Amino acid sequence: MATPAANALPRRSFAIIFAVSAATAMGNTGLISVLPAIGRSTGIPDAMVSAIFSLSALLWAFSSPAWARASDRHGRKPLMLVGLLGFMVSMALCGLVVSAGLRQLAPPMIIFILFLLARALFGLFGAASNPATQAYVAERTPIEGRTQAMASLAGAFGLGTVIGPFLAPLFILPVVGLAGPLFSFALIALVMLFIVWRYLPDQKVSPENQRPRRPVVGGAAKALPMWRDPRITPFLIYGFIVATCQTAQAQTLGFLIIDKLGMSPAQAQYFIAIAMMFGAVAGLLAQWGLIRMFEMTPRQLLRWGVAIAALGNLIVALSNGYYGVVAGYAISSLGFGFARPGFTAGSSIAVDFDEQARVAGAIAAVNGINVVLAPAFVFLYQHFGPAPFILNTALMAGMLVYAFRNTALKNADPKPASREATALATLEKSDEGGAT
Repeated sequence: MATPAANALPRRSFAIIFAVSAATAMGNTGLISVLPAIGRSTGIPDAMVSAIFSLSALLWAFSSPAWARASDRHGRKPLMLVGLLGFMVSMALCGLVVSAGLRQLAPPMIIFILFLLARALFGLFGAASNPATQAYVAERTPIEGRTQAMASLAGAFGLGTVIGPFLAPLFILPVVGLAGPLFSFALIALVMLFIVWRYLPDQKVSPENQRPRRPVVGGAAKALPMWRDPRITPFLIYGFIVATCQTAQAQTLGFLIIDKLGMSPAQAQYFIAIAMMFGAVAGLLAQWGLIRMFEMTPRQLLRWGVAIAALGNLIVALSNGYYGVVAGYAISSLGFGFARPGFTAGSSIAVDFDEQARVAGAIAAVNGINVVLAPAFVFLYQHFGPAPFILNTALMAGMLVYAFRNTALKNADPKPASREATALATLEKSDEGGAT
């Protein structure tokens, strides 16, 4: 029996969805925080360490739209289970590979290939949960309350990015070493898999809470793939560049801190975790505090976000010490905390209710495929330390100009009556990049 969409989403159901998003983000950012130490300890070159995410990112990008369509056909809950299972198996296998590498049971190149393949499982199957969780909340929440629910769900990712790097060093145990965090996150995924299977309802809903249809310029836009849809394409371009810069910064950060402190990878891990936590808290400050306080619209978020991110990257590029790096990373994370909700909210607002799953799939694809470029930034870092952060600054400046000049981005501003309702209509990524 269909559940009226006008009914509020039960608290327990939302808490489960919140925990799914937080657990995924926690595992991904926790892995990113220990990855530089793993690479340096197993002898894998820095750029190749970053490339471990590349195959997984491609699979994530290409599978996300298919998983979004599958969630429309088969329901949201089954796809969440698939995503969590993929996440759990991938993390467990990555832990086994890292254990083998730390014990020098195989050459670094073999460890790299096995790590690449183990992580690829997450890109292929883990992508199933992201569009499903977003659509589950959107279709079960009245439009007047959807914004708050979606913003809170976005906060789950932010919370996970704080907890993940904090927990990762605590899971580095004597027997398993740097593989400990990976096994621990796999265990957390197993617990979430059981909770979703046992306690999350999956009744069908009726689209009573969709907003009135608006005429679409061009008329045939709905028939186009999302990346060619004129309503969405500018947001996807903006989101791809922003996500690329944020992922590149996050994946370069660990190597930068290890080198600036002159410590062993294991000793530097706590300093890396602290820096990532400051960045995550800054992102939460944007999402949970400043956006609400100032009732910022997508148009404002698109502009302020890249401007602040550019400033933060410039500070990192010019910094000579650890504290300057942490400050710059936190400032840029604040900017990304504005820019990414602006991109996701703007794209969500631009389409109708029945297209939300397709948009969620396109967003997930953008948030995944950007990781492919991260090794290039790490390669630049190996040759000239400030280079990736200078490049990020230039790209963010370019996106600032784009946000002011592109018609779709300039008009990403709802009517005053719905200003508060749409300012927070975002689901932050819990994507292949993990960051970031």
